[in-house]
Amino acid sequence: MNMTADVIIVGGAVMGSSVAWWLTRMQPGLDVLVLERDPSFAQASTALSVASIRQQFTTDVNVKISRFGIDFIRHFDERLGGTGGVSSLGLKENGYLFLSSTIDGAAALAEVAAMQRANGAATALWDADQVKARFPWLETGDLTAATFGARDEGWFDNMGLMAGFRTAAKAQGVRFLTARACGLRMSGGRITEVEIETKDGGRALVSGSSVVNAAGTRAAEVLRWAGLDLAVEPRKRTVFVVDAPNARHPDAPLLIDAGFYLRPEHGHWITATVPQDDGPCDPNDFEPDLHLFEDVIWEQLYARAPGFDAVKVVRHWVGHYAYNTLDQNAILGPHPHLPNLFLCNGFSGHGLQQAPAVGRGLAEHILTGDWQSLDLSDLSVARMIEGRPFLERAIV
Repeated sequence: MNMTADVIIVGGAVMGSSVAWWLTRMQPGLDVLVLERDPSFAQASTALSVASIRQQFTTDVNVKISRFGIDFIRHFDERLGGTGGVSSLGLKENGYLFLSSTIDGAAALAEVAAMQRANGAATALWDADQVKARFPWLETGDLTAATFGARDEGWFDNMGLMAGFRTAAKAQGVRFLTARACGLRMSGGRITEVEIETKDGGRALVSGSSVVNAAGTRAAEVLRWAGLDLAVEPRKRTVFVVDAPNARHPDAPLLIDAGFYLRPEHGHWITATVPQDDGPCDPNDFEPDLHLFEDVIWEQLYARAPGFDAVKVVRHWVGHYAYNTLDQNAILGPHPHLPNLFLCNGFSGHGLQQAPAVGRGLAEHILTGDWQSLDLSDLSVARMIEGRPFLERAIV
């Protein structure tokens, strides 16, 4: 049986659910259909995220996105009007600590910290002695500078954010369908129908006025159905949960060092690194790169924090970044060659925290034809087509 909807969203994780909620909040009665291939979200970037939020980005627009996002996350139940079924996202506001051991790195931190503060962030620029005074368990002798966000940065319940958006969207009439989008039909320079395969193996067509690509790591596949390219690919990240009996620091921030990141998690620690041969992976490849902890992370971790002399990996998981190879920034808005196709892609590891603001922005653009609350034009699809990078340097 074929179907119709005003807006069809391909991908039902946090981005698709946020866009759906905002659309029906802004225009009650709008017929929104969300297509999701796997409602367990077992391999979704949302579910496998380290679930953090920060203000310390290097582009003005990303800081503005995070300023809205932190307030939304802090007051999540209130923002959803009590319809999300999630009373709190359990925000743990320990902050982010970015470290630099080079002169150039120190200058870059100072520059972006000023920009962040101008946008309302609480980023402090520290020297090595200030880092040592606040976190005496760190080795700071090589540091040239650091930045620390004493508020509005930390981590939260990733699945709670998604579940709240989904539940609240359903309460506003959004339909969620378990189905795999498998093609696009076009006429007159617009998408007219989305081809789907339902969970029982049947095929159907869904016609609609607008289509949103919120397909995460599979976003480029959706564009290929229209004969278009998208600079987004899946990249694998192996995350380790480690026990360090000589390093119990529950007030620790999310630490960003040259070769790894680290944060506390319920008496243990979460850590990961970017593989030296980082590149695209198969979207179905969730095989862990277990050697990375012993071969790459541990030596650097021990050098930074001697209390990690005795560590044990207690578990691990693998997630995928929807990595934008052009500039590691989101690709948002209508596609110039198919103006009723809206992209919501390429977040390169910081999508979860951006879902509240991006969902609002996409919904406003779909309904009004332009950006409204926040000007997200720096993240336009046009820059991708033109090969004009808008680089986000603070990719974790």
